[in-house]
Amino acid sequence: MVVHCEEVWREVSDYLDGEVSPTLRVAIEEHVRGCQRCAAVVNGMRNVIQIYGDERMLEVPFGFSQRLHRRLDASMGLRESSRRSFLGWMVAAAAAVLIVGSLELTRSSGLHRHLRDEMAQTGRGVPPEMMVVVAEDGKLFHLAACPLIHEESKRRTITAAEAAREGYTPCVRCLGKYLANG
Repeated sequence: MVVHCEEVWREVSDYLDGEVSPTLRVAIEEHVRGCQRCAAVVNGMRNVIQIYGDERMLEVPFGFSQRLHRRLDASMGLRESSRRSFLGWMVAAAAAVLIVGSLELTRSSGLHRHLRDEMAQTGRGVPPEMMVVVAEDGKLFHLAACPLIHEESKRRTITAAEAAREGYTPCVRCLGKYLANG
């Protein structure tokens, strides 16, 4: 089976969730290996999933939503609840795009290690001999089946103890039960 870019883009969410047929999965993986644009789309979507999967990344101050709605109502003069609700969703979507864009820009400019270090949680009770996967340019360690691992060519398998010594921290998605707040 051969897929084209548009098919990859249409199926990227199901692909990352593991909800495509084995035949389609193989075809997408083969296409992505040879297409830089699609590889960027898949890796970008993985990053978005990782960011949204980590609730610590999107924490807003208490009362922020109410203050935002009051200011929008005052400046726009909106009284109709459906318009206010729609505008609120649009502002939230725009804010999410800005957050994701700025995090991606920061990551691509080489500053991502500092940000990840600030947000990282140390693991509790991770078996030191557990085999985990790390990527050279990342700061998280994962279980081998974690869908958030990227950069296949830069992956290596080491023990959890080695990963911790090298400064890696547990992935929120696959190793969340070992996090201090998990």
